[in-house]
Amino acid sequence: MGKVSLEGMEFFAHHGFYDEEQKIGNKFGVDVHIKTNFEEAAVQDKLQKTVNYETIYKVVAGVMLHKHRLLEHVGHQIIKDIRSEYPSIEHIEVIVSKFNPPVGGICFRSKITIEG
Repeated sequence: MGKVSLEGMEFFAHHGFYDEEQKIGNKFGVDVHIKTNFEEAAVQDKLQKTVNYETIYKVVAGVMLHKHRLLEHVGHQIIKDIRSEYPSIEHIEVIVSKFNPPVGGICFRSKITIEG
């Protein structure tokens, strides 16, 4: 068993509870941690025996293209779509951050962590 991670992915997207957020857009960060068995990949040196980083990035980028109200929903959709590509994954953790969230004051980012 091992862990494959993509950290620090950044996107400009139109997620947010408020209509204004969905119009203006904002910068978001995404981290994905996947627990899976990649022993065969390690032994055989074969990409098809593990989780492909490029595929994971494309899945996340695809989710980020669509407007969502809640970060929790964004994270849930990322997990759902990754599991469609890789059904044998044991565990996924997704962290979604919104930079400069509209909280009425100074806040660098808001962040959710969802697992599935």
